[in-house]
Amino acid sequence: MPYKFPLTSGNVTRFFVVFNLVLFLALGAMVHNSVNAWMTEKRYAMTDLARAMQKRIDASRFATWQIYENLATSAAGSSPNSNLQETRLRPDVYYLEKTRRKTEALIFGSHDSSTLDMTMRMSNYLDTLWGAENPTWSMYFLNGQDNSLIMISTLPLKDMATRYKESAINSLVDSRRAEMLQQANALDERESFSPLRHFAWQNDHYFTLRTTFNQPGHLATVVAFDLPVNDLIPRNMPLENFQLRQDATQTSTTTTTSDDTSSESTHVALVNPNLEIAASLPSTSLQLVYRVPLTSLALDTLHNLMWPLLINLVLFLLSIAGITLLRQQSLRPNENQSAELDSLRMLNEEIVASLPVGLLVYDFATNRTLLSNKIAEHLLPHLNLQKIINMSDQHQGVLQATINNEVYEIRHARSVLSPHTQLFMMRDQDRELLVNKKLQKAQQVLDRNHQMRQQLMHNLGHALNGPLQSMVKQLVQLSQRDDDESVLDLLDESQGLARLVDDIVLLNRLEAHDWSPDASVFNLQDMLDEIALESLPLLRRKGLALVVNNHLANDEMRFGDRRALRKVLTTLMHYSLTTTRWGKISLEIKTSEDKPNQVLLQLVDTGSGLSVDELANVDFPYLGDTTQDRFGQASGMAFFLCKQLCKQMGGQLEIIAKPDIGTRYNIQLPLALEQQGEQEEKLLEGVTALVDIAVEDVHKIVCRHLENWGAKCLTSDERLTGQDHDVLVTDDPARLNGWALLLAGDEMGHHALNDHQFRVNFNLSNALLDALLALIEKQLSHDLLEDSREDEEATPLMSGGYFQLFTETVPPDVKRLYTEAAEKDYPSLAQTAHRLKGVFAMLNLGSGKQLCEALEQHIKVCDDLTIKNTTSEIDAYVSQLLQQGNQ
Repeated sequence: MPYKFPLTSGNVTRFFVVFNLVLFLALGAMVHNSVNAWMTEKRYAMTDLARAMQKRIDASRFATWQIYENLATSAAGSSPNSNLQETRLRPDVYYLEKTRRKTEALIFGSHDSSTLDMTMRMSNYLDTLWGAENPTWSMYFLNGQDNSLIMISTLPLKDMATRYKESAINSLVDSRRAEMLQQANALDERESFSPLRHFAWQNDHYFTLRTTFNQPGHLATVVAFDLPVNDLIPRNMPLENFQLRQDATQTSTTTTTSDDTSSESTHVALVNPNLEIAASLPSTSLQLVYRVPLTSLALDTLHNLMWPLLINLVLFLLSIAGITLLRQQSLRPNENQSAELDSLRMLNEEIVASLPVGLLVYDFATNRTLLSNKIAEHLLPHLNLQKIINMSDQHQGVLQATINNEVYEIRHARSVLSPHTQLFMMRDQDRELLVNKKLQKAQQVLDRNHQMRQQLMHNLGHALNGPLQSMVKQLVQLSQRDDDESVLDLLDESQGLARLVDDIVLLNRLEAHDWSPDASVFNLQDMLDEIALESLPLLRRKGLALVVNNHLANDEMRFGDRRALRKVLTTLMHYSLTTTRWGKISLEIKTSEDKPNQVLLQLVDTGSGLSVDELANVDFPYLGDTTQDRFGQASGMAFFLCKQLCKQMGGQLEIIAKPDIGTRYNIQLPLALEQQGEQEEKLLEGVTALVDIAVEDVHKIVCRHLENWGAKCLTSDERLTGQDHDVLVTDDPARLNGWALLLAGDEMGHHALNDHQFRVNFNLSNALLDALLALIEKQLSHDLLEDSREDEEATPLMSGGYFQLFTETVPPDVKRLYTEAAEKDYPSLAQTAHRLKGVFAMLNLGSGKQLCEALEQHIKVCDDLTIKNTTSEIDAYVSQLLQQGNQ
């Protein structure tokens, strides 16, 4: 069996300690490697720098011997060159004029021509030596012959001496003269070095190599070179951290092979608070030291190891958090575990004690009770557990026993974990039978109460329905005879009470499952007309507008429960009227193309919306308060009743409300479409109607009705010039002219304004059809009368030369009417109409005269639409007269 790591508190702690220790060791090794690599790099750099400085020192030594042995000696032994020129810049300061300007030379002090020639030779030599160098180089020659000081440098000495650097040159030359005189007076020191120096005005670092040459009978000659180091030191090593000092550890040797055997090694020393890396310069007594502050080294190390350090820190924090959470959640101390076990034991005892059956857990190996409650303890002295086990094995673990004349059912089960542990459950069957009888009796009482309540509501509804209906009829008759506001209020209250009683009876039948849909074939448009006509009185009192937009055909027949659908629509319409104070209510009916038998009815109002409490009434009646206005209060059971009716009819009801915007009621019901035979001819076949309606929704509704009845619809923009129409349909009283229908939303059907015009409600399709048929009937009778009258009037026109006069004057004037009407030239149009009226009066044509008089009236008010219509009528009348004259 593989070894498993025990997950105890001590093991987990040791694991995390070892993990963090390994983490810190890895971190220390990483830091050590980083610092060691940095130090190794710096030591290699110091070794390279020491070698480069040594080479520069050796080159300067060679140049020193060349200058002294060859140039100075040869210049002293030869005749001076008379072509040399010097310029006196200041007292005792002379500038050597030369053509090559790599180096410039200054002579300080009194001198002769040999000194001037020697200066030229040294300058030319240094031009060649320093010609390819970029740093600043300087050489100082203290002449022991005349005690003059020669300075040769790559600096612009003439400009510096004469202009802005005079003080710098003076201080530099003075310090060098003092050092060289001191060097000349030192008898035991032939060569010396200065520490690292800094040109503050040029940011250059250098050190000076001084060499002394003794001459018998003269002062010592000293040659000094300023050796730059800026170009030798790497960019990542600051110049301020370098120091050139005497090497105390190096012992001076006098052998000739000392330069070859000198050590080029470097060593590192900790000098608080710096870290020093020193490198010896071979063949010199100097030591180049690079000092690094420990704080800077620590910061650089942290910067270089930033991401590894952050990762190690995150791992350390995660380990600390992990061990803390693990100890708190999984490895709690023993006292916490004991407290938890005690609480679980107490909870277990409480659960066992509250069981309604007896529970006994018995261990036969130790003959002791492990767990029991009061019922089991009471029955345990009367039970033979071993006998019960033997008998239960024969009866599938269930048996009955009588104890103290009480029947108990005993169930036996064996423990899976412990074979000697047995479980017994004891149930008092006599008490259970008694409880079941009580429950059955209570259920019978409840069912009887429900039945009595349903019968009470049913009988009460039928008892109240008759008197309420008779009272409503009497109030309706009274309101028709008298327009008293109190009578109308009383009528509204009585109708609301009648609706409430009807809703209670219907809801009671739904709850008793005594109601089922009574499906039949019905016309949906007729039902919509009834609902609109029933809602008109309250709409007129509140000043609201109703738009019934039925996208289905008027004669379309549907199969469904007409009474239930009418009840749903009237209930929701009344609720919408109660919640709406201004605006309009729209009822739209349509179907989808893929589901023609599924009808969607959508009722939308612009009321105040529904609150959350009102929407709760959808699931149960009277859960929330309902909206109330001055005409009454909405019913609290309306939504629940409508939802139940829609559910019974196989549909659904959805209510969407937005505060201060309105409410949308979506009703989706399955209403099968009944197949109908094709009609041979429609009612308004051949009738042309001019539709001039400003409201777009009303325009669509009226056009849909007219087209379903077979009429042809024209608009004022679509009507061609000269095309006639039979009837005008408009919603603007100012545009009424001729045979016309005036549409309104508050009309109780239709009524005649005069012999040629009717006022009709556009929401009532039957009323609209009746008005159209009545208007067409009157129009036909009027046309028959006009035909007979025109036959009588046409007799003078046909006699004599009147017909020729008519054909020569009238048709051109009619064409002129069209032209002037199109150009809106009202003065000319009035003159033409007046001339035509005179012609018709002379020829005794009364109808033509009346048309011209009407045209003059329309010209005065500039009514373009009526002018076009009247002009078309005059044109038709003239064409008819011309046809009669030609026969």
